[in-house]
Amino acid sequence: MHALGIPTTRALAVVATGDHVARETLLPGAVLVRVAASHVRVGTFEYAARLQDTTVLPRLADYAIARHHPEAADAERPALALLERVVEAQAALLAQWMLVGFVHGVMNTDNMTISGETIDYGPCAFIDGYDPATVFSSIDHAGRYAYGNQPAIAQWNLARLAETLLRLIDPDPEAAIAPATAVLDTFPARYQGHYERGLRAKLGLDAEAPLRDPELLADLPPLLVAQRADFTMFFRTLAGTLRGAAAPAELAAWIARWRGEVTGGDPAATADAMDRVNPIYIPRNHHVEDALTAATTGDLAPYERLLAVVSSPYEARPGLEDHAGPAPAAFAGGYQTFCGT
Repeated sequence: MHALGIPTTRALAVVATGDHVARETLLPGAVLVRVAASHVRVGTFEYAARLQDTTVLPRLADYAIARHHPEAADAERPALALLERVVEAQAALLAQWMLVGFVHGVMNTDNMTISGETIDYGPCAFIDGYDPATVFSSIDHAGRYAYGNQPAIAQWNLARLAETLLRLIDPDPEAAIAPATAVLDTFPARYQGHYERGLRAKLGLDAEAPLRDPELLADLPPLLVAQRADFTMFFRTLAGTLRGAAAPAELAAWIARWRGEVTGGDPAATADAMDRVNPIYIPRNHHVEDALTAATTGDLAPYERLLAVVSSPYEARPGLEDHAGPAPAAFAGGYQTFCGT
């Protein structure tokens, strides 16, 4: 995620405990040590709001403002300004997740940071074939945290943050509901703005210019679903067509419409710009599983290879063709991830 340019906590170390942990099977136990701007989450505010000590919540809000959003301190209502800045940070973060096909897997309020960093990598994974209904987590039976549900879940989590801040926004919580709701209601437009700008960059399109074909972007997701197109490689394939490669027959009609929107006199330069924002390598699920399985036996070579691959996700390198394509069909069907991973 860091190599993709997405705000994230960082892994400092994995320390083996020498014990085994009972998950789906007995697995070697370890502690993952993570570094973050802070570990303050929406859930931290929920916890503070329920304490009998009523001084904790305002002190937590002051800390979060000073630590992450200091400009909010000068606002007429600092707590409301804090909410607005967290809404903006999460709208930008969720757009970046969606643009690379990342599924967090367990987007509860305790896994949403105030800083806007991705945190708590548990049953997460990246999609291969594009489908908004994609679910990997073994415990997400209803699809609450499906890939396509993530922006709405983010707004729901932010509403929980707003509830904790009402008394800090206004001494009369009822009077705070309207301004807090007004801030929450900006989330969809903020998210859509970040997402569309990012999608235009992935497609080599001008960030702001009106499209001559106004339905072009809206028509893409249903097409990708119908074709079960690999989400990562689709954009690299598009760039290839600007360099003279043949367009996939099943996508040719949409690609012809897209070509009519691509501006600039040098198709190769546009293709290069697309490649700078469209990864060729992501942590493909079958490679992650292979690396984990080997590591539990003491063989870290597959892990080290995978880490080297995804640390430079935009740079195509010879010999890594097996990392640039989706999982085998037999592997992809029904693949599950687990919190213990």
